[in-house]
Amino acid sequence: MAVMDPPSTLKPAEVALAMIEHGIAKHRTRWDMVFWKAFLAGVMLSFGGLLDTIISGGSTGLNASNPGLVKVLGGFVFPVGLVMIVLQGLELLTSNMMIFPMAIMKRQIPWWSLPLNWFIVTAGNLTGSLFFAEVLVKQTGIVSSQPYIAYIQSFAIRKVIEPHWYQIFLRGIACNWLVCIAVWQAAGARETLSKIISIWIPIWIFVSCAYDHVVANMFSVPLGIMFHAEGLTAAMYIRKSLIAAYLGNIVGALFVALPATYFYLSDHNAGGMRGVEEGEGFNGPTELKETRSDDNTVNDKREE
Repeated sequence: MAVMDPPSTLKPAEVALAMIEHGIAKHRTRWDMVFWKAFLAGVMLSFGGLLDTIISGGSTGLNASNPGLVKVLGGFVFPVGLVMIVLQGLELLTSNMMIFPMAIMKRQIPWWSLPLNWFIVTAGNLTGSLFFAEVLVKQTGIVSSQPYIAYIQSFAIRKVIEPHWYQIFLRGIACNWLVCIAVWQAAGARETLSKIISIWIPIWIFVSCAYDHVVANMFSVPLGIMFHAEGLTAAMYIRKSLIAAYLGNIVGALFVALPATYFYLSDHNAGGMRGVEEGEGFNGPTELKETRSDDNTVNDKREE
């Protein structure tokens, strides 16, 4: 009897279980490794932001005649950053906003792991983004001429000064809803090309629509400040953009995490995941069984 190839994608319930296993692995990773993975993730995402800036900022004639097309073209190249992050297994704050709540709701990691991870990853993503903006962009001079300077300044102003706080918050919701869908779809794909395509389309949408991603803004807005965008300060960026986008991104992540937990993990403890394939790691998750230890930390066990 011929052996059938496994399906090219995981079932949604398998992806949900993989997210919990991923949360457990992140919880167990040393904090210094988490920080440096987050630092590199900030750099990788900024590469995508820079490529978007070069295309969008350099297309002045097209911007004047067809600004929508420029947004679509800039949005098309931005996903390279998230692709590199996912394929390298780095730490991005916005995807952890989905993964950690799911693992906590199923009591596979302690509650305090969430604020600790988010704090470390935020610091790492921010440090990596600022390093890239200052050292690899401003100091290299690659965009230190017109029309790029004017575009960088105006882009930062459009991100922080022009919109209301609530608008940035709402844009953050839509943004991370799409980002978490991208990460979810990539986790369900078994081979590299499928993972890339799964990531590309949702990220293309969010960038083209100018939604707000807290980590992407850690590159573009400080870069505008470095190039002296009029009226824009670090304090204004933190108060109006970073906090609003951060909170909006949390809500957007929960719009993926909560339904996924309800739809696919509600009967997890009752053995509803018996159909999940065993022993295939992240692309073929194993079942988890909750057990309590003395310090209330829940440990995972493999069903044999």
